[in-house]
Amino acid sequence: MTLALEPAPEPRGPIARLIESGAFRHTITTLILINAAILGLLTYDLPEAAIVALDWADRAIIAVFVVEIALKLIVQRWRFFRSGWNWFDFTVVALSLIPDAGAFTVLRALRVLRLFRLFSVVPEMRRVVEALGKAIPGMGAILLVLSVIFYVGAVMGAKLFSGTHPQFFENLGASAFTLFQVMTLESWSMGVARPVIAEHPYAWVFFVGFIVLTSFAVLNLFIAVIVDSMQSKHFAAEDERQQVAHDERAQLLIELRALRSEVAELRAELKDQPPEPGSIASNRSDSEA
Repeated sequence: MTLALEPAPEPRGPIARLIESGAFRHTITTLILINAAILGLLTYDLPEAAIVALDWADRAIIAVFVVEIALKLIVQRWRFFRSGWNWFDFTVVALSLIPDAGAFTVLRALRVLRLFRLFSVVPEMRRVVEALGKAIPGMGAILLVLSVIFYVGAVMGAKLFSGTHPQFFENLGASAFTLFQVMTLESWSMGVARPVIAEHPYAWVFFVGFIVLTSFAVLNLFIAVIVDSMQSKHFAAEDERQQVAHDERAQLLIELRALRSEVAELRAELKDQPPEPGSIASNRSDSEA
């Protein structure tokens, strides 16, 4: 009888266990938040000593981020660049290493992009971003519909109201920008609609119809697509968890059945073997004789 043993999984090194631990992830998250607070404080007029201290703290945090990326490269090697999130982290940290002097002064403002690393560190935020990414194809079709409505409305507005209100509808571009303001409902009534309606009494039909089509209909389609994408992402994650649990249960049942079979074989072999001299079973049989 032979015991069927599965090969043991390859042990992970201490560096891999470190970067995959919850404590390491929480530490990186905390440093990202601290770094964001430092960048915000540096926008104020602070004493020179405080600015120097905050700048050194910012450099220390950048050094930690560089070490984090280096550790991931050591562990994952070429697999590191298979993940889009790893590319994102690598790019953001690389931008932080560019000097903020001379021609690179404008890149100083890009340091705040480090806060976006929360998307890759916090799983919940990462799922939201991934859901938004999957919603882009559906949003593209809605954008096309919205563009057609805007173009038609802009041309109609320029034809109808450019003579009396050139500041709003002088040409296609000005008309489209005005309608964008109307769509956002920002001062659309007092700033745009009422002055036009004072000259064109029936212009309210144009504005109300445009708002209903854009603000109340098309824009709500964006929300519907995003919500549907997030629900699909949630259901996919739930199905994956259920599949993992099912596989674990199936593997456990297989191991239990194999163990029962091995125990039965062991019992059968013990019954077939004669009792050894001096054993309890041998003494019992001698006493009975």
